[in-house]
Formats: sequence, C-alpha cells, structure tokens
Amino acid sequence: MNIQILGPEFQAKEEFDGGKIKAQKPIGFPGQGAKTVRLGPLFYWGWGHAEAEGGLGFHPHQGFEIMTYGIAGRNYHRDTIGTESILGPGDLQLMQTGSGIQHAERVEAGSEAFQIWLEPYLNEAVRRVPTYTFFKHEQFPQVSQEGVNVKTILGEGSPILQLVTDARMFDVELQPGASYAHRLLPNRTLAGLAFRGTGGSLLVSGQDSVSFKNKDFAIVQSEQESDINIRAEGEKLRIFLIEVPKEVEYPLYNKRR
Repeated sequence: MNIQILGPEFQAKEEFDGGKIKAQKPIGFPGQGAKTVRLGPLFYWGWGHAEAEGGLGFHPHQGFEIMTYGIAGRNYHRDTIGTESILGPGDLQLMQTGSGIQHAERVEAGSEAFQIWLEPYLNEAVRRVPTYTFFKHEQFPQVSQEGVNVKTILGEGSPILQLVTDARMFDVELQPGASYAHRLLPNRTLAGLAFRGTGGSLLVSGQDSVSFKNKDFAIVQSEQESDINIRAEGEKLRIFLIEVPKEVEYPLYNKRR
C-alpha cells in the first residue's frame, strides 16, 4: 500500500493568456514542476481559475480523450468539427480527439474548471474520427445519504458510455464529520484533489489515518483490495476522485519515446 499527500508546492503551475487564467496541476507535463506526471493512463489534470475574462485560440489535439468539468462560471468552446457549446457548473464536455481536432476556449471572469486527459491505445485512437460530446449536470446520477453526496461522473449509471480509457470519476461532497467509503480493487490507483473546505483525513484499512488540506493531491495505490474512507474535518469538504489502473495492457506514449 502506498499513500502520498502532495501539497500545491509539489504540483505544477501554469498561466494562460497573459496570466488571466491560472492553473494548478496535480498532474502536469514533464518540466512544469509536478512531482507526479502520470498515473497509468491519466497524464494531465489541470485546475483552472480565470481571474479575468480570457481564453486560448485554436490549438490541436490528437489521440487522447480530454474532459473538461465545470466548477464555476462559464466556459465557451468551439472546434474544427463544427461544435459550439457553453459549459456551466457541473457540466462536462468530452473530446475524443482521434485523428486530430483543433479547439478554442474562452472563459468568463471567475470561471473554474478541471481539465483531464486520458490515454487510450494511441495506435488505434489516431485512426478514429474525432468526436465531441456534451453532458449536462442533471444527466449524472447522484446519491445522498448520511451527509455525503456522490455524483458519478464515470462509473455505474454515468451517461458517458463511449470512453475508451479505463477510468472512474466521482465528485464527492461531505458535510463536517461525514465519511465517504471507496473500495479500491487490486492494482488500481485512486487520486483525489480537495478543492473546497479546509481538508480532511484519509483512512486505509490496516493503516493509520492521514490528514490532507485544501488544494492537496492524494494518491492511494494498492496491490490488494482495500477499503478507503475519506472524512471531512472542519468545514464541508468537496473532493474530486479519479480511479485508474496502475498499469495498462497497451504501450503508453511516454514508454515509446
């Protein structure tokens, strides 16, 4: 069992459009300052904040599956396959970039979102026609009980059925003192970013509790099935969780370079 808690100082940082948009990256590109640059097929996770209206012009992507998840404000999207959309809080857009797509992004002041990149088998992915799919907040299943609200982004009941990469994702909100239980199967990784509240604690069966704070990035990896409990300490906690395999059966891009 391996548990890491990485504060913002161990995560990458980047600015866009002259500093109008700032990003904290739990998982960033090599050379950007992140201690972690890949977890299995998950190789990019940016938490963007717009201090003023700004954006990025058209830029290309190929092969990867790219998700943008709205937290606050609005994000405007255009692409070269004819899509125009507005992403609001709780909405998600999925680009399966296939043989190649270009898109442009514009955000209003105060906008906040996650962008997450996953890697399917690229030798097959680059032969696919690029697609864009939009999902409204209301389409995702939510379960609330005992002070815990779990919104399933990827997993059982999710409307996202076309994703190729093996991944599960959850947006979890916990009232003070409440706990969320997650069962992690062997040889999988659970990664979490605490983005609201003062922090909490993480308890893995058979180990001592580990504390984390707001903006911390938690990584749990296990070779055997484990029960993980996340508890809100102090304020209401909101944490975004991503589960992926530690290893995949196909070669990853960084192993082929």
